[in-house]
Amino acid sequence: MLGDEKMNNHEAITIAQKLVAESKSVLVGSNDEAGFPNIKAMFNLEHNGLKEFWFSTNTSSKRVAQFRNNSKASLYFVDFNNFCGLLLIGTMEVLQDDASRKRLWREGFEMYYPQGVDDPDYSVLKFTAIRGNIYHQLQNISFEL
Repeated sequence: MLGDEKMNNHEAITIAQKLVAESKSVLVGSNDEAGFPNIKAMFNLEHNGLKEFWFSTNTSSKRVAQFRNNSKASLYFVDFNNFCGLLLIGTMEVLQDDASRKRLWREGFEMYYPQGVDDPDYSVLKFTAIRGNIYHQLQNISFEL
């Protein structure tokens, strides 16, 4: 993008996809019992474009309780070097089925879940985006997914 050119939706989504692909971590937003936003950094493990994202977490975590109470969620990806940020708004599901757990299992997870893939304290979070907003080169573009 050059100086005065206006970014279109296609360009915005392309930039957003690149940002997601290059991000090792993502800020995940949930809401506590009083309705206040809570933010936590999580590993960017797996995604399907900009629509679906999967994370691993402890079943006993505060975040799982919050998502079970209120599935509204947000993700934020940031590239500080290029002043680029992507906000995704959607819902988060807590999954504990075998297929989801095996899908996301990575070598080294035993450190967090000592009983392995069947550890009752191992859950998968699945985020489904409904809309997004990207900030890049002094432009803000909102889009539906």
